[in-house]
Amino acid sequence: MRGLLTFLVFCWAVMFGASYASATGLLLSEDEIGLVLSHGPWPMESASDPSNVMSGNRDAIELGRKLFFSPVLSSDRQTSCASCHVPDLNSTDGLPRGKGTRSLDRNTSALYNLRHNRWFGWAGQNDNLWAQSLAPISHPDEMQLSDQGLKRSLAVSEFRGDYEALFGTLGDDDPQQVLVNVGKLLAAHLETLETGRTAFDEFRDALERGDLETAAVYPAAAQRGLSLFVGRGGCNFCHSGPLFSNGEFHDAGVPYFIEPGRVDSGRHGGIKALRASPYTLDGVFSDDPGKTGAWAVQNVITQHSNFGTFRVPGLRSVAETAPYMHNGSLSSLDAVVEHYSNIDMERLHADGEALLKPLNLNDQQINDLVQFLKTLSAPLPEL
Repeated sequence: MRGLLTFLVFCWAVMFGASYASATGLLLSEDEIGLVLSHGPWPMESASDPSNVMSGNRDAIELGRKLFFSPVLSSDRQTSCASCHVPDLNSTDGLPRGKGTRSLDRNTSALYNLRHNRWFGWAGQNDNLWAQSLAPISHPDEMQLSDQGLKRSLAVSEFRGDYEALFGTLGDDDPQQVLVNVGKLLAAHLETLETGRTAFDEFRDALERGDLETAAVYPAAAQRGLSLFVGRGGCNFCHSGPLFSNGEFHDAGVPYFIEPGRVDSGRHGGIKALRASPYTLDGVFSDDPGKTGAWAVQNVITQHSNFGTFRVPGLRSVAETAPYMHNGSLSSLDAVVEHYSNIDMERLHADGEALLKPLNLNDQQINDLVQFLKTLSAPLPEL
């Protein structure tokens, strides 16, 4: 319910011939307000991850945080998770594409609100957070540490006692199980990284309870941008819900060539990797006896339309995490909005993506959309 006050003001406007906007100080229509309400409330309800026995465990969270900043997870003993997910850069690296032992193929994503995802990685190559967390450790272009090397490194580290207090004697564990355990510790920490409430949330909640005085504080430019976002722009088709993401995969008209002769297949390759992975919700390393969520990996299949599509990122605190898109090819929010305003339809190679059309926005409309996106920022949690 939006509140009795909103309803009464609307009725007054109709009866006396006033516009809803002039009667309330709002620049949104009733239909647009209904769409705005679908982007909350925030924070979302959350529960422990049943596939990760360490989820929500305070000791595991603290050990996961320490491991996140430790180089013991890398072969060169110089690289940590924080080397790429830099605290001072809002858990990104500020680069178009990540850099490990070589330049990587994709942009380094921020680490906030991950616990709410259904798929992980730009291509959805994992269906749970602990599997995504362990992937960089053994990747040859990232931390380059084998399962056996990880076990040896932990055995002589300051973290051995804390690890064994949670999992038992390290010497008894299979090296692959040690890798999984470390992934679950990292995931327990990452689950806690949730963004705070924003100016948009205050506006949205004020609308819901009919508090027009508080709602009127929301800047006019942001209201106009929000109107474009849920209205003519149709941005909320993909950027839906409290996370501002439907969690699925779409073609955004961004080139998928990594370099001459090499392409990023996106979700198509992600599904292949997912189905080959031993670390899914359907696998033996899941701690959930009921295999909650395993149906997704059991049923997902590769299709031609998957090629060159990438996961829709959430937009909370998006202004803090430039550059943008899966390849980091757009340096600013203005550039992103201009991309969708003038999108090249010839680049839309995936089936069924005709929902994207050039918006042909003018300079003020571009600025209004950017001003709205900036109201999705909030104080970020410490890594």
